[in-house]
Amino acid sequence: MTPKAAAVPVHYQLKIELRDIDPIVWRRVLVPSEFTLFDLHHVIQIVMGWENCHLHEFSIKRKRYTLPEEGDYGDAADESETRLRDVVAPRSKILYQYDFGDCWNHVILVEKAIEGAELLEPTCVEGARACPPEDSGGSWGYADKLRALSDPNDEEHEEGRGWLGANFDPESFDLDAVNKQLQKTFRPKPRKKKR
Repeated sequence: MTPKAAAVPVHYQLKIELRDIDPIVWRRVLVPSEFTLFDLHHVIQIVMGWENCHLHEFSIKRKRYTLPEEGDYGDAADESETRLRDVVAPRSKILYQYDFGDCWNHVILVEKAIEGAELLEPTCVEGARACPPEDSGGSWGYADKLRALSDPNDEEHEEGRGWLGANFDPESFDLDAVNKQLQKTFRPKPRKKKR
């Protein structure tokens, strides 16, 4: 009997785009194919800059995935038990909605599979633009706030500045800060020594 060969680690390269924002807010990430959709949810929250304080769901090939404890979604599968490798392949798409009130819709393209990658945790390799702040009224509310922010004579300028923050820059994206947060969240826990 021949010994079974060890599985070669596979990572997916994903491009995450936030819909209905112009210019586009996007991120490119590498994640292990072993990750569940629930793990991917946490990656999205970190790389996009969300605060993980609203409900969410995934949709892949018209099948819905969410957490059962977040409510009764009828035919939705459990995202915490669904591994990426079992539901996607290169060139497939994942739809992800965050905050059912503001309806932040993301399209995630599985750009390619990378075999033998030595990554221990997910990594963001590039991206552009800041994510809208939580509860900013969806893409239309956010666009209104940015419009007011760009015009000091707009009657809503000060309100927008207060809402978005004095230092908010819609063009900024800090790749290093995102990767530090990913490492902190997903770094393998050290094993305890046996006595």
